[in-house]
Amino acid sequence: MAQKIPATVVTGFLGAGKTTLIRHMLQNAGGRRIALIINEFGDLGVDGDILKGCGDETCAEEDVMELSNGCICCTVAEDFIPTMQKLLEREGKIDHIVIETSGLALPQPLVRAFNWPEISTQVTVDGVVTVVDGKAVSEGRFAHNVAAVDAQRKMDENLDHETPLSELFEDQIACADMIVVNKSDLLGEAESDALAATLKSTSRAGVQVVKSTMGALPVDVLLGQGIGAEADLEARGEVHHHHHDDHDHDDDHHDDDHDHHHHHHHDHDDFESFVVTLGEIDDPAAFSARVADVIRAHDILRLKGFAAVTGKPMRLTLQAVGPRIDSYFDAPFGAMARQTRLVVIGQAGLDRPAIEAALRA
Repeated sequence: MAQKIPATVVTGFLGAGKTTLIRHMLQNAGGRRIALIINEFGDLGVDGDILKGCGDETCAEEDVMELSNGCICCTVAEDFIPTMQKLLEREGKIDHIVIETSGLALPQPLVRAFNWPEISTQVTVDGVVTVVDGKAVSEGRFAHNVAAVDAQRKMDENLDHETPLSELFEDQIACADMIVVNKSDLLGEAESDALAATLKSTSRAGVQVVKSTMGALPVDVLLGQGIGAEADLEARGEVHHHHHDDHDHDDDHHDDDHDHHHHHHHDHDDFESFVVTLGEIDDPAAFSARVADVIRAHDILRLKGFAAVTGKPMRLTLQAVGPRIDSYFDAPFGAMARQTRLVVIGQAGLDRPAIEAALRA
């Protein structure tokens, strides 16, 4: 069975920073071939132009596709599915698909569409990423410019204009596998920590909440979540079910003025990674359980690497997204030193000595 191509859905209100996040991801794709579907409203948006102009081998012109019609739910059959099929039929392997939706479209119907038989055997939802404007949300608004979001809604006569933004926001949070609190640099440390804690407590168990500045998220954290979201729709309940809410349009090029005041030098200040080298391990199951405990205790986002298991010529590969650990024997050590090497990735401020000590315990 061919491996399914993972697709990441990025949602969030106008101005939250979805485009900036995607642009950063493309600039740091590290050789991955990423196809984009931009869920636009009306004619080709500035969004599309920005992304088409990213001038990177990662996103060749033909890798950017737009849905002509903003409504994913209602036009799933005649628009989204054919777009996906066209993408899947292309020459050359696509490593990952990224779909940017407007925050006015519910993410749930899009995730549900991945169960359509035409595409279900070939693609899977790697994860739903909801980008929020940290400063706005901490001040009790859902977007930096609520009037702009409402104007965006009014331009689409198919939308139910009565739904409060708070409910749309709740839907985005309910569907998320990862919540990115963007513009965290505009908040104090205590404020951004408090907001992240609130969002974590109101989202489903296991959802990762990360803070970012200018959408600078390590690609290893953003992609490769391996959730298979289309298989667990029950858990992602919509707050409201007015069919017409599923229309949307998006032109995130407003990304507030945040873009203009900062240069893109924030890189990954919000994140850190380090390598822990250990000796051989005796019991892979017990080791995995210990690793999961360490991940929970220290809120580690990703952990990956391999272990040398006593008496086994093959190395044991470990990959963890939060406390979910995948492990399998993949290749003989050959000339490589028989040791256990793990890369730990998390938000800045990880307690490295404590993590190392706990992994060695």
